[in-house]
Amino acid sequence: MRLTDFWERMAEQFGASYADSFARDHVMSELGGRTVCEALEAGWSAKEVWRAVCVAVDVPSHLR
Repeated sequence: MRLTDFWERMAEQFGASYADSFARDHVMSELGGRTVCEALEAGWSAKEVWRAVCVAVDVPSHLR
């Protein structure tokens, strides 16, 4: 998954402005106690991070 696809999915799930806030502020156990931004900066792939987001917030199957 390309990073641009990841951010498009985040915006579709959370809305454009909240997606950024969620990514910077929400610490997720699925990401080892990191935020989305921290996980991406640490080298996690966009696909891995998106899967973790899907689990954490129960993203509808049509958006997964």
